[in-house]
Amino acid sequence: MTMRHALPWQLILADLALILFLVALSALAGLKNEAGLRPDLVPMRERDIAVAPAQALFRPTQDTSDIGQWLSELNVDPRATLTVFARYRGDDPSASWQEAQDMAEAARKLDVPVRVVLTPAEQDDVYASLAFDELR
Repeated sequence: MTMRHALPWQLILADLALILFLVALSALAGLKNEAGLRPDLVPMRERDIAVAPAQALFRPTQDTSDIGQWLSELNVDPRATLTVFARYRGDDPSASWQEAQDMAEAARKLDVPVRVVLTPAEQDDVYASLAFDELR
């Protein structure tokens, strides 16, 4: 049985690929956007928000308006995060913001990690998504 050894050109190619990877990685560390800010400091838009696919979705209706009861019935996994999305129409987000804060407070009382996302939209809407994503 004979052993084949890597040819010198294959080793050189592997070294060059590794060097290229390290150079690209170091360039990304110093990356800034057009405004001169690092990407993690740029204000996010709704389409930029990374949220995992929902395990469960809560939309307040006449029959189900208590998110605290809904969460307690779900037996929420401690790794899950509740994201409350508040969308508002016009220039005044205060009503949507207050409704989202009320939902978030009910979740906090049950020790569920929660975040609130407030964005302008075509119409007012507040809902919550329970998913396995991380708060940052």
